[in-house]
Amino acid sequence: MELPFGGTQSSDDFRTGTIAAAHGGTTTIIDFAVQYKGEALRQGLDNWHAKAEGKAAIDYGFHLIVTDLETERVPELYKAMDEGVTSFKLFMAYPGVFLADDATIFRAMSAAGARGGLICMHAENGIVINEIIKRALAEGRTAPKYHALTRPTVAEAEGVHRAIRIAEMAESPVYIVHLSCADALNQVREARDRGLPAFAETCPQYLFLSIDDYGEGFEGAKYVMTPPLREKWNQQELWKGLKSDDLQVISTDHCPFCMKEQKELGRDDFSKIPNGAPGVENRMALIYNGGVVEQRISLNRFVELTSTAAAKMFGLFPRKGTIAVGSDADIVIFDPDREQTFSVKTQHMNADYSAYEGKTVKGVVETVLSRGRVVVEGGEFKGRAGDGQFLKRGTCVSM
Repeated sequence: MELPFGGTQSSDDFRTGTIAAAHGGTTTIIDFAVQYKGEALRQGLDNWHAKAEGKAAIDYGFHLIVTDLETERVPELYKAMDEGVTSFKLFMAYPGVFLADDATIFRAMSAAGARGGLICMHAENGIVINEIIKRALAEGRTAPKYHALTRPTVAEAEGVHRAIRIAEMAESPVYIVHLSCADALNQVREARDRGLPAFAETCPQYLFLSIDDYGEGFEGAKYVMTPPLREKWNQQELWKGLKSDDLQVISTDHCPFCMKEQKELGRDDFSKIPNGAPGVENRMALIYNGGVVEQRISLNRFVELTSTAAAKMFGLFPRKGTIAVGSDADIVIFDPDREQTFSVKTQHMNADYSAYEGKTVKGVVETVLSRGRVVVEGGEFKGRAGDGQFLKRGTCVSM
């Protein structure tokens, strides 16, 4: 929500984005606050607290994106943990913007791991990818599909392998975000088979969309996200990973940009297309239909992948992720038999397209309660922007 990127910022703010999330049956988000190079970690958190204050319609927490962690900043990381920010995201991609070198990654993993914190890794070899991008542009390959073709699966797999090995040296757990392909999954599977605390998530776009969606023209910019969409056969492997618990969570990586005036920034150069797509409103119904209705996963596994596991992983269980005495009464009443068709005309996300336009699924959110209060009922928003609370999170519950 409100993430500055590529000369613009994502089109959902904390009001529109959390209202859309609620309509889709999500009652808590964990967004990404950013510490830019040279800033104190505190500055990044303060900036995002200000963005969310008075706007969020559901509860929220923050992962802190760390770009600068010299040894003298480590106490700042512990201070953030004391304030309930217990997970930190680092990037192996986007040189000059977000990329952290291996020493910084090791330092962050060592520091966070010592206190029960969790490092979330965007794992791609961004240095090599940048060279491949330069080559493609020099050859006149500028269409959106080349965003995918310049980010090969082996670059993601190498990043995942390196992240896990650095975590092993740091004696720390690691969580791979938005894993997109079989090559990368195989690295996680191998690590888990060796007993390492390596965890990973995937996202609906990698389960239901593919490289074919880019097409040949600029309409493919709708699907420019990182990692990119992959060849369709990877989907079957990801579902296997979800079933066997080599993948623990299905998140969204929701980061929408409108086609008009935002994605269009890269009309003549795919590397200038803002990376990201809308999805926070679609997640639950997509996974129910594609997972439970199509018999890829059980109903219990659906709940675990979309709710319970994330609450445990990110220090919110049992306040969130379960219906029990003493928990927050975040409850979704879901009609498993009704159908809906996704469309930009009916979505609540602040984007001028739907990534799933015209797709019909079985399963509709009827009512949503946040801490016992109705926020969505019969397709109508009944809550109030600003009612969402910042969540001080604990450390990871053992998975």
